[in-house]
Order: sequence, then structure tokens, then C-alpha cells
Amino acid sequence: MEKDSAEPEFWNDNQKAAAVMQELETLRAEIVLLSGLETELDELEEFLGVFSEIDESSEVEEKEINEKIGEARKKLDELEFKTLLGGEYDLNNAILTIMSGAGGVDAQDWSEMIMRMYLRWAEKNNFRASLIDEARGAEAGIKSATLEISGPYAYGYLKSEAGVHRLVRLSPFNSDNLRQTSFASVEVLPVISEIAEVQIDPSEVRVDVYRSSGAGGQSVNTTDSAVRVTHLPTGIVATCQNERSQFQNKEQAMKILKAKLHKIYLEEKEVEKRKLRGEAKANEWGSQIRSYVLHPYKMVKDHRTKHETAAAEAVLEGDLNSFMESYLKHIQK
Repeated sequence: MEKDSAEPEFWNDNQKAAAVMQELETLRAEIVLLSGLETELDELEEFLGVFSEIDESSEVEEKEINEKIGEARKKLDELEFKTLLGGEYDLNNAILTIMSGAGGVDAQDWSEMIMRMYLRWAEKNNFRASLIDEARGAEAGIKSATLEISGPYAYGYLKSEAGVHRLVRLSPFNSDNLRQTSFASVEVLPVISEIAEVQIDPSEVRVDVYRSSGAGGQSVNTTDSAVRVTHLPTGIVATCQNERSQFQNKEQAMKILKAKLHKIYLEEKEVEKRKLRGEAKANEWGSQIRSYVLHPYKMVKDHRTKHETAAAEAVLEGDLNSFMESYLKHIQK
């Protein structure tokens, strides 16, 4: 791959080149991790050999050996987690769409809380996050938002988040401060540069342009640069308004449309496989995957894996890795 990337014509196809460079970066990081682990284990083995010859060890020696074991264990855990990320598209970037559900203004506020949770998660785990599209609520929160999360294994991590997220709390929008249950759904799609199974006929796509919305002042776009693309045979719609030009917005919207059509293709294939195996298709669309309870007690629980924690505030601040890991182990089983 390094040899190919040095060829003069390598950057003729920017999208393909960027995907190759991202995979190359990931492989380099794994080599560094493996090399570091090998060194740690060699040092640990040597240290244990010396330690075993000492009849009575001091506290300093015990502390040192525990530290070395801890360092090696941490690297082993990291490598073990990487083995769970072996899906076909796990290495890819991810498109994440959040939509408010039942619960009115509370649900829109909850949707914005979820968006912030994923932005904080991306920041903590060195992923790049960009807002592609956003529809603000009239009073508070968001009706919907689309993010692109970029970095090695973004989709592999985030695929655990697809489904309905339920919040239980005392409503800040209710004068009686009553307990309120709100829902928001999350859709997660891999970004795929070339999709052989999805061929879009330009004549079957309607492109509409409109003025981007904003928070006001300088952030309001005064040109019709926002783009909405509609796939006429399926009625699927994709929008983008946060890029600087109409061309960039159209490019992003088409990327989302391709990912959505590919998801339908994969779902149809899975249905056919289940029919051939004589299995009934599980009704998973719209199912509740996780509950976030902030009142009368604090608990976040994943209903698929049964993983839970009382540290609800930490989860809403982006501490999601334990839920992602438990999900990947669950689907591997």
C-alpha cells in the first residue's frame, strides 16, 4: 500500500486515495501497538524470571511487577477489542442520523443531548466529527441532525448505537416538573466510497436547493446552497446544508443517499437468507435498545446485552466504550 501511494497517479482519484491512506494509517497504528506489546511482554518475562529467583521480595519490587503486568494487560485488552472489529465495513467512517421521537419538546431536547453525547465521545476517542445537516426545534433541541464521524473503525464502534434510545427524567419543560419519558432514534451507516451493488441513475434523482438555516447573524447563509436529493423510486431523501458550497452539499447528500440505499440492499439480502434458512425475520426496526434513567434513580441499561451502569452523567458525557465493547462481544457470540 505504501508503494502504491507513492505512484504519481495515486491521487487522480481523491476519494479512493483518501480511503487507502486511512486504512494505511490504521495498519501502521496496529503495527506500533503490536511492537509495543511484544516489548512489554519480553520485559515482563525477563523481570518475572529475575523475580522468581528472589526468596523474599520487597514492596518496591512487588509494585514494579504489578505495574508491568498492568501495562501488558492494558495492551492485550486493546488488541482483544480490535479483534471484535472485524466486520466488512467496521474500518469505515460513519454517518450518524439522530431523529426525535415521541415526547414533544422533551424529545427534541433529548435528541440534542444524544448529539452532544456522540460529539463528546468522538472528541475523547480522537475521531473527527462534522455536522452535515440539522433541523432545530421551535422551542428547544433538534428535530433531526446528521453527523459524519471520521477515523479508523468509526463505523465498527458506532454500529452498536443504531436503534431507539429512551430517556426518563423530570421534565425541565413541564411547569409541574413531572416525570417524562422521551424517545429518539439513531441510524448509523458506513461511508462506502465505491458501492458496486448500488447504481444510481441520475434521471431517478431529484435535486432541490434551498437557503441554509442557521442560528442567526453571520452564521445564516444568504445563498441557496443547501441541497436535498430525493431518490424517486424509493422516496428516500438525503440533505446537507453545512458545507460552504452547493456542490459540496450535493456531494455529501449523494454520499448519504448511497449509504441509505446500500442499507436497504443489505436488509433485503438478509431477508432472503432468512427465508432460505426457514427463519422468521426479527422485528428489530424501531426497537428500544437502551434506557437512560435520571429519575427516580440513575441508571443506563442496554436491553440487548444487559450491560448497565449507574454513572449516567458520565455516559451522557461520552463514556460509551463499555457499551460498545459489550455489544461487539454480544454479536460475536
